[in-house]
Amino acid sequence: MQRPMRRSEQELERWNKRDAPGPSSPSAGPVGPDENLPVFLFPTELVFYAGQRSTHKRVLTLYNPYNFPLRFKMLCTAPALYTVVDAEGSVRPHSCVDIVVRHQDVSSVHLGQKDRFRLNMWGGGRGGLRIVWAELREGQEPPQEKGGVRPPTPAQPVRGILPPELNRPKRGAGNLSQFLMYVVIGFVCVAVLMLPLPHEPSPMVPTHAHVTVMQKLVCAYVLGLLTMVFLR
Repeated sequence: MQRPMRRSEQELERWNKRDAPGPSSPSAGPVGPDENLPVFLFPTELVFYAGQRSTHKRVLTLYNPYNFPLRFKMLCTAPALYTVVDAEGSVRPHSCVDIVVRHQDVSSVHLGQKDRFRLNMWGGGRGGLRIVWAELREGQEPPQEKGGVRPPTPAQPVRGILPPELNRPKRGAGNLSQFLMYVVIGFVCVAVLMLPLPHEPSPMVPTHAHVTVMQKLVCAYVLGLLTMVFLR
């Protein structure tokens, strides 16, 4: 059952004066400046599109990775424009809840208007808060945007575990030489892993050929990367 967010004038005045409620606030929970509890709420921004009805409803997901239950309460600077389902409740340990936000007045008057949601959360003797901005835009949602959040900036690509040349092996005539190079590197890493450590005596291996633990770790890491490439 949907229910709009409600705030008293006292809560609005306190929000305008302070960025976070004090420890003695019974409605917001024991949130203090020295007791910040990380809040895992996603996404961090809500974007509604006036020309696309399906975007008039957005979902916020609150995660609880802690070993104790959490209580939360959602507040907003424009409660008349939004309806929030389960604006106040609790989250069990190692679980999550969805908070549905609906825009109630998608008119041209509110285009470009940015409103602020604030989630107060407390549990385990600590408290925290998270700010989420909401904006109404004209037109429809671009294909690259999903869930009302902006896509990541292309100037900062996500780097994988493997290097680029290993992450995307080339196909064609040059692939054979590249494969042979990987095989040679793999054999060298296996040989290094078989060498003894400096404190391990070996009549078959000279002293200068002993390797350190760090060198073995590096070879094991490289061998693991090569194994991932071979298995793909």
